[in-house]
Amino acid sequence: MFDKYPNLHRIHHLTPAQLLLVFYFGAIIISTIVLSLPIAYQEGVHVSFIDVLFTAVSALSVTGLSTISIGDTLSTTGVILLALILQLGAVGVMTVSTFIWLLLGKKIGLSERRLIMQDQNQTTFGGVVELIKQILVVVLLIELLGFLILGTYFMRYFPTPAEAYYNGFFSTISAISNGGFSLNNNSLAPYKDDYFVQFIIMLLIVFGAIGFPVLIELKQFILKKRKMKRKFRFSLFTKVTTTTFLVLIVLGAVFIYLIDSTGFFKGKSWHESLFYALFQSVTTRSAGLSTMDVSLLSDSNHLFMSLLMFIGASPSSAGGGIRTTTFALVLIFIITYARGGKKIKVFSREIYDKDLMKAVTVMILAIAIVFTTLLIVSIIEPFSITQLLFEVTSAFGTVGLSLGITAELTTVSKILLMILMFLGRIGLVTFLITFRKENQNEYIRYPKERIIIG
Repeated sequence: MFDKYPNLHRIHHLTPAQLLLVFYFGAIIISTIVLSLPIAYQEGVHVSFIDVLFTAVSALSVTGLSTISIGDTLSTTGVILLALILQLGAVGVMTVSTFIWLLLGKKIGLSERRLIMQDQNQTTFGGVVELIKQILVVVLLIELLGFLILGTYFMRYFPTPAEAYYNGFFSTISAISNGGFSLNNNSLAPYKDDYFVQFIIMLLIVFGAIGFPVLIELKQFILKKRKMKRKFRFSLFTKVTTTTFLVLIVLGAVFIYLIDSTGFFKGKSWHESLFYALFQSVTTRSAGLSTMDVSLLSDSNHLFMSLLMFIGASPSSAGGGIRTTTFALVLIFIITYARGGKKIKVFSREIYDKDLMKAVTVMILAIAIVFTTLLIVSIIEPFSITQLLFEVTSAFGTVGLSLGITAELTTVSKILLMILMFLGRIGLVTFLITFRKENQNEYIRYPKERIIIG
């Protein structure tokens, strides 16, 4: 691509990670301009620039934190534009760009493949274009099914089929993108007793957050003949991601219930408690949709949910946070060290030292970034530490849950949250690589010396 456009030669010195950041900044600018158009808003509604920018960043990073009421502020055109931005943020800028290049018959060169590899957290060039095709097929198929199921079911809630499918369309996009936006001011609270809607929404959230490579492998397994299924081997990534993801959901639901068993959940039936706890656990993976006012939960639960949001979704998904694989590797490393082991093993496979170093680095940097942001906003905002931590981790995990203080934050705090949403979406690995100098001399070695630790 770059060889055909001489004017772009000056950005050849940028690494793929740096160039990817440029692309995402460009997408933010375009999204802000699009959401600034008068046709995006209902008649007589005016929104400040900082709130437009905040909404654009929140949508592109598929977070869902909002300083405006989507249903009362945006027009039908604005909602559709917001859904398109959510879609772009969910599958990634490079996925959409690759799709457009393929439609135009453009050849996907080495430069483009390096960008795709960075955007999708892949470790090799091989098969990245096929991966993009598979992602688009799987995501669009799931979205179509979700749209048809929810749109048809919503006819019992809305007076016309047009309204039902309109709400079904946006709910599907918001759920699978883990965007967290809702046309209702109280999110999915109107469906707190409708377990079918909750079940479909939770499935869409999981599909969007568990990782696109996992969905692709699952599709391949399903399409295999019965005899071939016995020989099918899931990748280590799929095994670690799926196991960690499901364990976090189950333990998350259990602890959310136990922490408030004598509070919010007291007096509720078993099925009410089950779905309240399970939905809040699923949504903390990175979705942000909610069937209740989370401010009704205790501070202890807010702290626990902040931890879940900090972990976030899986790599190569629509979610943010440190990612499930990072959390899993660091936890396994701690257990291995405590037991006196020297090599990290999981599912009969040994983990590369490079991947472990990357996971530990991401964990430490994420804690530092979240703590620093929390310190700054606690100085300038009048809210409690628990409220602010909840808001900060929600932004970093691109979740979108809030205790109702987002709109009341100062401009400085909104900017800090936008930075966190951006970092949460592109991933800390990509962010770190932007500072890496290529062609570093790795051949110079120095004498080793022990240092006292702990």
